[in-house]
Amino acid sequence: MSLLPDAVRREAFAEASRFRGEFYECLTARRDELFELVDAMLCADAAVKTPVDLTLLPEHRRGHGAMYGGLNHGRIDADQLQMALAGLPLPRFDGRRLVLAVDVSPWLRSDAPCSADRLFCHVYGRAKSASQFIPGWPYSFVAVLEPGATSWTSILDVVRLGPEDDATAVTATQLRAVAERLVSAGQWEPGDPDITIVMDAGYDVTRLAWVLRDLPVELVGRIRSDRVMRMPKPSPKEYALAYPQGGRPPKHGKEFRFAQPETWPEAAITTVTDTANYGKAETQAWDRVHPRLTHRSAWLEHDGELPVVEGTLVRLKVEHLSKEREAPPVWLWSSKTGATPADVDLWWQVFLRRFDLEHTFRFGKQILGWTTPKVRTPEAANRWTWLVVVAHTQLRLARPLAADLRRPWEKPTKLERLTPARVRRGFRNIRAHLLCPAGVPQPRGAGPGRPPGAKNRHPAPRYDVGKTVKRPETLKAIGKPGRSW
Repeated sequence: MSLLPDAVRREAFAEASRFRGEFYECLTARRDELFELVDAMLCADAAVKTPVDLTLLPEHRRGHGAMYGGLNHGRIDADQLQMALAGLPLPRFDGRRLVLAVDVSPWLRSDAPCSADRLFCHVYGRAKSASQFIPGWPYSFVAVLEPGATSWTSILDVVRLGPEDDATAVTATQLRAVAERLVSAGQWEPGDPDITIVMDAGYDVTRLAWVLRDLPVELVGRIRSDRVMRMPKPSPKEYALAYPQGGRPPKHGKEFRFAQPETWPEAAITTVTDTANYGKAETQAWDRVHPRLTHRSAWLEHDGELPVVEGTLVRLKVEHLSKEREAPPVWLWSSKTGATPADVDLWWQVFLRRFDLEHTFRFGKQILGWTTPKVRTPEAANRWTWLVVVAHTQLRLARPLAADLRRPWEKPTKLERLTPARVRRGFRNIRAHLLCPAGVPQPRGAGPGRPPGAKNRHPAPRYDVGKTVKRPETLKAIGKPGRSW
């Protein structure tokens, strides 16, 4: 039983019921079926193995045919649902700072040749060289992180990457839309700290920083340890002393090779922090470090002179990883310049919190059954993905209302430390006091179906896997060979 004050419980019930009502309004076709499908997903006693099993639960009052019809022909107003997610109470760091994380998780469909828009998804193996590419649907998630060690995140948006999409362009559009919704929902106001967005090394963080430079955001991303960047160009006085004979001033400073410490100048900021899991964490930071851009990849079609995207470079080194394993240094780049020691410590700490999103992926796949349905069309996959996001959001809103329904072999846990799986165990008891706008089903009997012995005269088409658009790689390929590098 919960020991929270009655006022807090009433507010939590009201917030959860309000979101359930908003979600119901976002369902524009087969709304009763899709709404009850989410409730069944939350009230199941075990992990979701297949959607048809959910139709046997009392929370799902319709038949299995309605479930298939809802996934295949239902409609969800994604724009309205995204605004509803942005308007919910969100966790914050010190100073009311919002910290977002963006990452991609694949829905693997290697055995579905009749499913369109599949791409080759990179999947890590247990061994260092056991990575492989498997056909599937990659989805890009944006979630709000919480301070401290936790397995909770607040998902704000999800977008499926298609065969014709450029990952950097799609991510930039997604992050811009999320930031604008947060501003319009009143989650960020003038005077608040900029929204921090963390990402891993698979993203072009400098390109995203340039595209999103007009928004109140600062980007923090990990970069490979073999990169070469440039220091800021010398001032006119420094250049005159170094080159008394004169000449054209350089656009970039000296090279900063990550793998060659002799090329590193003295760090502008150095911090040392004692951690519980990694020993002593030492950071070095250099201001106004930037890459030397060329007209390739995302910058191929950039008009005019290429910009100088300056930021702060951070090198993080800890004594050891878990089980006393050796820890290689981690390089981070932030789009903010003129950083303070507090900013540097914040960046590497929120980068470690980025891995909380992996817990969300694992919970969605293993417990809520995100990737278990064998749906054929990517549109049905999008609907099921949004239902999983809504289910996870309802669990987050039900955290103040949950009791610790632990197994006999499990240790007691404080209510504020309950995991999503433990909150889900008691959601059936919470649901009885929440808004349930779904209408009473009206049985109409089973459909006729295909006559016995009739052959399928409309075989499903088959689709190739991979990108369908080959993007140019050089200036000559786009008809602009005269432009300078």
